[in-house]
Amino acid sequence: MLVLQWIVPFLVIGGCSAGPQNVLLLLADDAGFESGAYLNKFCQTPHLDALAKRGLLFNNAFTSVSSCSPSRAQLLTGQASHSSGMYGLHQGVHNFNVLPETGSLPNVLLTQSGGGIFSGIIGKKHVGAAFNFRFDFEQTEEQHSINQIGRNITRMKEYARQFLKQAKDEKKPFFLMVGFHDPHRCGHITPQFGEFCERWGSGEEGMGSIPDWQPIYYDWRNLEVPAWLPDTDVVRQELAAQYMTISRLDQGVGVMLKELEMAGLADQTLVIYTSDNGPPFPGGRTNLYEHGIRSPLIISSPRKEDRHHETTAAMVSLLDIYPSVLEALEIPKPNDTKIVGKSILPVLREEPSIKESDSVFGSHSYHEVTMAYPMRMVRNRRYKLIHNINYWSDFPIDQDFYTSPTFQQILNATINKQSLPWYRSLLQYYQRPEWELYDIKADPLERFNLAEKPKYNGTLKQLRQQLFDWQVATKDPWRCAPHAVLQEQGIFKDQPACLTLGHEALQRPKRKSLSQYEEYVVLS
Repeated sequence: MLVLQWIVPFLVIGGCSAGPQNVLLLLADDAGFESGAYLNKFCQTPHLDALAKRGLLFNNAFTSVSSCSPSRAQLLTGQASHSSGMYGLHQGVHNFNVLPETGSLPNVLLTQSGGGIFSGIIGKKHVGAAFNFRFDFEQTEEQHSINQIGRNITRMKEYARQFLKQAKDEKKPFFLMVGFHDPHRCGHITPQFGEFCERWGSGEEGMGSIPDWQPIYYDWRNLEVPAWLPDTDVVRQELAAQYMTISRLDQGVGVMLKELEMAGLADQTLVIYTSDNGPPFPGGRTNLYEHGIRSPLIISSPRKEDRHHETTAAMVSLLDIYPSVLEALEIPKPNDTKIVGKSILPVLREEPSIKESDSVFGSHSYHEVTMAYPMRMVRNRRYKLIHNINYWSDFPIDQDFYTSPTFQQILNATINKQSLPWYRSLLQYYQRPEWELYDIKADPLERFNLAEKPKYNGTLKQLRQQLFDWQVATKDPWRCAPHAVLQEQGIFKDQPACLTLGHEALQRPKRKSLSQYEEYVVLS
């Protein structure tokens, strides 16, 4: 009876002026700003562009972590990765899961609505444990091969049709997350399909076909290389492959929106499009540099009074998606101090005032299990501060990026002492100082570290304190690292303390450069 009373307003009104909205979350995998809506003049994305015209496009959206599983966990838990426990990748030997007590959107929706809201996930899930993410409807890589359920947009469409029919038949508001696997790399596993699996399902000989995908081919010779990447033909060829698989993502978005329309639910559904993290190129995914954390974000509201065909300068985090979904479905936000995001639905109605101090935070600890390189970040509208906690170690490289033609070109040029048109060297990329401070307005490529410049001492001090306060508030286990040990039990239970390791009294030897490359296998 309680469930019936709860859903009556939704059924009686039957429109989009009041009551809970359905939520369709469309999630790309390693996508950046490769769309016409974000002013990429080469990559053709008519469906994303149309969605942007119907909705609100965010120019200052950021992920709090630049890794697949931790980013998906932030969307579904509203917690930074160091709070949820999803420190790195979920699958295989990496085996990261959220902490047992961590709640999630599907679980909260189930318990708080008494089963009155229908939750589902189609495509890439990539989080665990299963108990912490209990969707009512689930078709993911746990039941299918990842390409079939994440890149085969026709198969994904069929499951979306099933989900929407069930939600409509049961007269329930819904939350549906569609996790595309495009444009993630796949060259390290299935090179026969292309570096980004752009040939898979393309209709080429031996590749099969996806009925709902009409591949768009790009001539790499006509492409411009973004300023943050090496300006080489190898990169152009990679971009052509990436853009081709972006066409599958874009047409998948179009297919999902058409299914929503055909089900008669478009005028009751809030549509959100974003990506888990930045593209898998140097300075992108696994980094807290701009192209690792800046996220596409388009939100299309069915309500006429909300903003449409507009852009916003509001500074938001993907941690804000969790409370936004709850607000749309009229479910109260759990009373958990680890949930730090704020609903961004008010931005759909009115542009917030802009303050220089508007800030977002980042927390990245692992990607693959071998990649122990915890970083924390605070970024306001002008400055960004990155704390490289494991700064005496070289920055790690993940497996699929390592085998990519772009990284191999950088690596081989370095080994053979050849020049490369890139604003960084591989040594600079590997060896990072403990603190990196950048003036984003003056230096968008983050080339000039200001952390040791006396002129910026005040800025550095203020941002360090702001970052530490956030780490304390979100119970970051790394908040005292690397120069102290956190003690918060026993006599320190009421007053946790960072106790020194004495690093300030030690003389740390300088790094020694490796020279014996012949000891290692180098891919040509």
